[in-house]
Amino acid sequence: MGLWYQVESADGQMHNCRLKGKFKLENKKISNPVAVGDRVKLIEDQGDDSTMIISEILPRNNYIIRVSPKKKGHSHIIASNLDQAIIVATVGTPKTSLGFIDRFLVTAEAFRIPATILMNKIDLLSEEDIEKLKEKMSEYEALGYQVLYISALSSNDIEGLKQFLSEKTSLLTGHSGVGKSTVVNELIPEAEQKTSEISDFANKGVHTTTFAERFKLAEGSYIIDTPGIKELGLAEIEKDELSHYFPELRALLGQCKFSNCTHTHEPGCAIESAYEDGRISQSRYDSYLSMLMGNDNRR
Repeated sequence: MGLWYQVESADGQMHNCRLKGKFKLENKKISNPVAVGDRVKLIEDQGDDSTMIISEILPRNNYIIRVSPKKKGHSHIIASNLDQAIIVATVGTPKTSLGFIDRFLVTAEAFRIPATILMNKIDLLSEEDIEKLKEKMSEYEALGYQVLYISALSSNDIEGLKQFLSEKTSLLTGHSGVGKSTVVNELIPEAEQKTSEISDFANKGVHTTTFAERFKLAEGSYIIDTPGIKELGLAEIEKDELSHYFPELRALLGQCKFSNCTHTHEPGCAIESAYEDGRISQSRYDSYLSMLMGNDNRR
């Protein structure tokens, strides 16, 4: 039978579709042949007039990708043809680590997709905790990333977020339990995304979205909601390119004594010097080292 997809045609109609029998992938190391956000060509299914067949995937403007969590040695396209990617994060339960945020930002940088950090559930924080959070997030703002602070239960916050998402196709991703589905439901009540409580085990979220979906917010505005991601393994990023995807490191490239500097131990390294004198934060440098050493699956 193969995989089935829901495809919206140019006239706004939804169609149940499947891939044609012998569908060739350009990259056989991709675990999902069709990704949410793909533009495709459809033909009629001669055997069933209630379905259509995906005959071709049109070239992607961009995509965001991760190591496949299910198929070893493969990558999984999270979504394609994006205007922006947003990581929904929380500091309580569950806690989103800075390392996870950094891996998301590196992935977005690598595929040239503007990225935003959305801190949710701030209504659960004290004023002191909010100030500490904003102080830490100011490091990301200084690098050019936009940071939004919301409570998904605040109508004013949701209205502001709706304006931020206007006339764009936006990816929402993050750990389970950070409130992505609640945000989508508040933005688009008819989406009816399932929500759940945080599980007792290690304060991890329970998966409530089982597959990526695209929702129409308004004319020309779309949201792609993804299943909660436990780990974000880097895909299609070479180690010698990694420093290019940290803005603060990228600004210093070419200033090291050696052209093949790994920025870990070499004499005359401009990036190590910047770290030592505080121009690069410890958490960001630690994230770089972790990814460089291949420890990029940290939660």
